[in-house]
Amino acid sequence: MPTIKQRFTAIIEKEDDGYIALCPELDIASQGDSIEAAKDNLKEAIELFLEFASPSEIENRLKSEIFITNLEVAVG
Repeated sequence: MPTIKQRFTAIIEKEDDGYIALCPELDIASQGDSIEAAKDNLKEAIELFLEFASPSEIENRLKSEIFITNLEVAVG
């Protein structure tokens, strides 16, 4: 059976001495010492979730529309 590829969003931010990575579509987070490590760890966490979660749990958590944008806010 061929492997199916699916795309997810990875939001990565610096926190203290490392990086936090979040997949908003599945509400899964991971971390790493570098951006690449955080991204790789998030990918592994998503793959494990998709492998072991029930279809109904995946369906309940999966958000199909995620929009990432910038906002301009007046301050002061």
